[in-house]
Parts: sequence; C-alpha cells; structure tokens
Amino acid sequence: MIYREAGDFKTSYQSDAQTFPIRLDRMGYFLTLAIAFFVVPFVINDYWANAIFMPFLIYAIAALGLNILTGYCGQVSLGTGGFMAVGAYACYKLMTSFPEVSILIHILLAGLVTAIVGVLFGLPSLRIKGFYLAVATLAAQFFLVWLFNKVPWFYNNSASGMISSPERTVFGFAVTGANASAAVQYLVCLGFVVILALVARNLTRGAFGRRWMAIRDMDIAAEIIGVNPLKAKLTAFAVSSFYIGISGALFFAVYLGAAEAGDAFGITKSFLVLFMVIIGGLGSIFGSFAGAAFLVVLPVVLKVVGADWLGWPDDLVAHLQLIVVGALIMAFLILEPHGLAQLWRVTKEKLRLWPFPH
Repeated sequence: MIYREAGDFKTSYQSDAQTFPIRLDRMGYFLTLAIAFFVVPFVINDYWANAIFMPFLIYAIAALGLNILTGYCGQVSLGTGGFMAVGAYACYKLMTSFPEVSILIHILLAGLVTAIVGVLFGLPSLRIKGFYLAVATLAAQFFLVWLFNKVPWFYNNSASGMISSPERTVFGFAVTGANASAAVQYLVCLGFVVILALVARNLTRGAFGRRWMAIRDMDIAAEIIGVNPLKAKLTAFAVSSFYIGISGALFFAVYLGAAEAGDAFGITKSFLVLFMVIIGGLGSIFGSFAGAAFLVVLPVVLKVVGADWLGWPDDLVAHLQLIVVGALIMAFLILEPHGLAQLWRVTKEKLRLWPFPH
C-alpha cells in the first residue's frame, strides 16, 4: 500500500512515455521542486548554501555531463577538471569583456566554448578507446590547467594569476560579488540544474541517447546497423563538455568568486566528479544527483562527527574522508556496479510488491 501503480491508467502514448509515468513519482518530483524553489530560499543561510546546497547543485551538473559521456556513450574521461576550468575562464573573459551582457548569457556562452574545446579533445576517441582514451583526456586535463596558468591573457595579466568574478546582477539581484545573497545564488544554480536535467533526460531517452548507448554497448555492431560513430561520439563530447563548462562557470562566478586553475580545477576535481558518477550509477540521471549529494554531504558529516564531536584533528578527518570514499568505490564496484541508482530502483520494486516477497 506504500507505492502502487494500480489504477494509474494511461490513455495515450504520450502519457505512457512521459518522464515519470507513475503518479506517485510525479507527485514526489513536483513536491521536491516546490520545496526547492519556494521553501529552501527562505530558510537557507550562508553556511548551508556554501557547504551543501550550491556545491551539490554545481557538482550535479558536472556529474550529469560526465555521465552522458561515460555512462551513456561509454567514453572514459579524466579531463573533467580541465573542462570546468575552460568554462570558468571563458566566463571570466566574457564578464570582463562584455560587462553589459547578462551573466546568464555569459554562463551559457562559456558552456558553448567548452563544448567546442571538448569536441577538439574528443577527436582521439574516433581511433582509441578505453584506457587509452582515459590517458588522452588526462593529458587534456594537465594541458588545459598549464595553459591557463602560463598564458597571462586568460587572467587579464593579473599579478596574482587569479581570476576574480566582477559583481553582476540578475533582475536587480546581485548574483556575484560581495553583495550577493545566498538565496539568489542558490536559485540561479537551481534554475540551471532543473533545465539541464530535463534536457539531459530527454536527450538520453531520444535518438541521441539510443545512438550513444549503441556505441557504448558495442561500437562495431552499432556502426553496422547505421549509427555514425563520428557523429555519436563527438555529440556526446560536445553535450558533456557543455554541461561541464556551465558547472565550471557557476563554480567560479557564483560559488567561489575567485579561482586559480591549478588549485580549483586540478586533477582532484576530475576524480571527484568521476567518483560521483561511479557511486551514483553510470547511465542514470538520478544517479548523477545521488552521487553528487552523497560526496558533498559526506565530508560535512565526517567533519561534524570527527572534528566537532570526537575532537579529531582536521588532517586526520581529511585523510579519513579519502579512505571512506575509496572503500565505498570498491564496495560499489564489487557489490552493486550500478550504484545508488540501482539501489533506489530495487527499493521501489520492493515497495511495489510489499508485503509480498520479491
């Protein structure tokens, strides 16, 4: 009686093919959106915004992008941090060169610039795959970070080598700068997340998604049945890089306010987003959100329990976090390779049949 489909009839193909065909799922989705838009902004404070909500939303976009490339198309990438840096520096150059243009336009254009760069670095995927492609994208990670650190044009010849976000407003409300409020920044990130998640959901359920999954499952067979590997792989790199570029622009402009490529977008960032996708679930939109939420909340929980309650030193808590994340990745790869998304699907299936055995 907890989770049922009985009486949930479909009278058209359109209603049967909608994103949430079960009424309870739709109700939960709209309730979550209502709370996110109309409750959280009024109760949020700076600590919760900076420690949990904004990192979760921004990393969710990056995890969505990487999941499209790795989970749906099967192209392994270790260059997420470098592509986030492209989005951040593109947004910075646009903000300083065209101050009269809305920052929302700058963020979208930064995503387009990153998509172009992603396609260029995705060209090796036409000849190599698997471990070799991972090494190629890892080389892109190091090259992009080196480029942004060594070419003064990217940071406007700043003496410190850092980029700082100028103050910008949206509909009269400050989004960046010292006067920006946590609620406004949260709503901007939330708006991007909702729109991009809906786009990703429709892309993966449509013709693009079928081509990507055909390439992922067996690229030779996909080519035999008419899937163009060139178009499929490069569109996956383009869409993935677009998402990651937007997350990098939001991470720099809205969340950090100032950044330096080596510190903010190093190889650690690439592995963090990859871990989110692995723990959340490859090939799952929900898994991207679940993995991002898990790895954003985990450090906060460990800090509260280890440092605040037990009095452990901060360096011990930081090393403990790495140990826990590594152990969880091994556990998920062995026990549940499809991650938290599969656990959620199994839970819903058991609720449908409760109280009868599975």
